[in-house]
Amino acid sequence: MTGPVVVLGDTLLDRDVEGVVNRLCPDSPVPVLEETTHVDRPGGAGLAAVFAAAEGGEVALVTAVADDAGGARLGTLLAAAGVQLYALPLVGATPEKIRLRARGRVLLRHDRGGPAGAPGEPSEAVLRLIATASAVLVSDYGRGVARHPALRAALAATRAPVVWDPHPRGPAAVPGVSLATPNESEARELAKAPPGASRLVTASRGAQALRRRWQAGAVAVTLGGDGALLCHAGSTPLVVPAPAAEGDTCGAGDRFAAAATLALARGALVSEAVQEAVAEASAYVAGGGVATALPAPVRTAAPAVVVGGGDRIGAAAAGEVVARVRAAGGTVVATGGCFDLLHAGHVATLQAARQLGDCLVVCLNSDASVAGLKGPERPVVPQGDRGRLIAALGCVDAVLIFDESTPHAALSWLRPDIWVKGGDYASGGGAETLPEAEVLARWGGHTVVVPYLDGRSTTDMIAAARAGRGTAGWPAGAVPATEPAVVRSTAEGAR
Repeated sequence: MTGPVVVLGDTLLDRDVEGVVNRLCPDSPVPVLEETTHVDRPGGAGLAAVFAAAEGGEVALVTAVADDAGGARLGTLLAAAGVQLYALPLVGATPEKIRLRARGRVLLRHDRGGPAGAPGEPSEAVLRLIATASAVLVSDYGRGVARHPALRAALAATRAPVVWDPHPRGPAAVPGVSLATPNESEARELAKAPPGASRLVTASRGAQALRRRWQAGAVAVTLGGDGALLCHAGSTPLVVPAPAAEGDTCGAGDRFAAAATLALARGALVSEAVQEAVAEASAYVAGGGVATALPAPVRTAAPAVVVGGGDRIGAAAAGEVVARVRAAGGTVVATGGCFDLLHAGHVATLQAARQLGDCLVVCLNSDASVAGLKGPERPVVPQGDRGRLIAALGCVDAVLIFDESTPHAALSWLRPDIWVKGGDYASGGGAETLPEAEVLARWGGHTVVVPYLDGRSTTDMIAAARAGRGTAGWPAGAVPATEPAVVRSTAEGAR
């Protein structure tokens, strides 16, 4: 594979709630589920991307993400899976599917998020990504991403093999896809197959009809535990049987489509890719399904940290601010750091950053993140107090606390127009060397650096306090930086 594997489509936030039922509700004859555990995971195209990334290699997801707490959670989960998120703006709420389960069986599914919103325009980086992919999987869940005209044009123009996993509410595949992978009910509905024929005949007729209509190289109709039926050039279909497997089939179609896409990216024939996909999906079901197939980092990824201190802290607060500014056509600015022992240098950087746009969101390292970066004796000030102090500043509109070592997951969701760092880059380099620059480029954002008060350092403050020197070490006649000019800088200013 010479380029990334790209998954394109609609992503949902899935939550499996496990519990026990020991009684009926006193005011209605329904069971009461007492929750014992729950697991969040990306659903839809996001789940297919997680499966693809688990096999190694570079995987990028092009999807629409809303400015809400659900979108922030998706950003965290996808980053934990090693998936590069190329997010399109999404009007409305993140769609969620909540499954209430007892003893491994689903009692009820609760969907929320409302009607699908219209995804925003893709950046030039997204269009280049599709053009340079080694393979593309379109995982359509009928919410609009696969219908976007600019994305469809890019898919039609790419030289990479394209696998199209359709949805009855979604659009037709773009002409010339290498492989379409409907299940049998989707094939029956999409092809308007008449009733009365046998299962294999119905699947074969549906596959051939879709292949002609979509000008597809091949169509593989998945048949659950019976494998798949592949129709390509010629009139005789190929039936690929599946090994015997019983278990939870949720996500098996995504596993099938991801496996077929990875095989095509490696240069496999379509028939070989379908055989490999059947084997992978069967092993997935037999192995326990999504509950055991999720990579450990995804299963254990902590939710966004929320602390008290008003309505300016947390993913919901940050999302509300960003959505409001975007709707008004404004500029979203973000910065980040540990901000342990808030000092005048921090304040100068934050004030300069706020002047660059219409809102400022501060991505704050959690206590666990700070300890991982700076050692077990840090932070000196816990995240709750740090968040409250920063949120109280007039130049700060919202604070988002994150657990990872870098703010990349938070940035992939926030998609700020400008990312600001403060400090002293006198040793060389510039804004283009910031590690966040590659992430910002995904949606056309920019990284800049601003000056800060020379000599202010949390590390030096802590050392001086422990040595009993008080404020010794502050430079005589230090002059505050007052203008948000872009200069050479370092991350020291947010330590």
